[in-house]
Amino acid sequence: MTAARQGQDRQEALDAFGDAVNMTPGELEKWLATEESRGVGQSDGGESVGHASGRRIVDLLRTKKADLDDDDVAHMRKVTGYVHRHIKQRPGGDVTGTRWRYSLMNWGHDPLK
Repeated sequence: MTAARQGQDRQEALDAFGDAVNMTPGELEKWLATEESRGVGQSDGGESVGHASGRRIVDLLRTKKADLDDDDVAHMRKVTGYVHRHIKQRPGGDVTGTRWRYSLMNWGHDPLK
């Protein structure tokens, strides 16, 4: 892959992440501190995958684009994929207090925004 194509792929990943994550670092940090946030997602008894991802997303949002490494961009792609898949599973009715919404919020996306 050419350097130009790699740069284009990276920018596409950053743009998609920016579209998928609609919570600010402050909003996400506040959410991650709640019991609702800690009560959803896949876990082996410790912190859920989504909750850990949320903490990383806060860091990514606060990192200058030029300082993001390949691992950071890979995680951004993972977040974007999760958000897009999960949105397609939206339950009917009011989703305000649902585990579905809470899980998405752990990944930085509030579907009510």
